[in-house]
Parts: sequence; structure tokens; C-alpha cells
Amino acid sequence: SAQIADLQQKLLDADKADRAKKRWDSIATILEAKCALKYLLAELVSSKVQESKLESSLQQSKVNCTAAHKLLLEEQNRFTEMEAESQKQLLVQEQHHQEKV
Repeated sequence: SAQIADLQQKLLDADKADRAKKRWDSIATILEAKCALKYLLAELVSSKVQESKLESSLQQSKVNCTAAHKLLLEEQNRFTEMEAESQKQLLVQEQHHQEKV
């Protein structure tokens, strides 16, 4: 029954695609062509708006990534400095210990 349902769904999807293709192929009047053109232009505008939003989102993500990378480099530098200071303090303590011994 699951396979039958799957096949029925595939048939419905194929039928929808065929109907859409036939609808575009059967445009016969100027009015139908005008309606189709309006639809296509509306889809184009919608696609352009979506593209613009995605482009803006991409640019914002790039800015965020750059800021995060800069912050990471600063933290790495700070960590390196702290590690060097820690090694320096450890060396000083070892020298003091050697002097006491």
C-alpha cells in the first residue's frame, strides 16, 4: 500500500507538470499571453527581491565572519602573551627556588 501511494503521488506530480507545460504551450490569444507575461514578470520581481535579500544576508555574514576572525586573532595573541608571561613567571620561580636550595 505504501508503494501504491508513492506511485499515485508520482503520477499526480507528473500530471501537474504536464498540465503546466500544456498550459504554456496552449497560449493562443493576446490576453492569455499578456496574463502569462504578467505572471512571469511577477515571478521575476519576486526572484530578484529574494536574490537581493540573500545577497544582503551573505554580505552581513561576511562582515560577521571577518569580525569573528579578527576577534579570534586578538584572543590568540592575548593567549600567546599570557602563556609567555606564565613561562616567564615560572622561570623566575624556578630561579628563586634554585637560589634557596
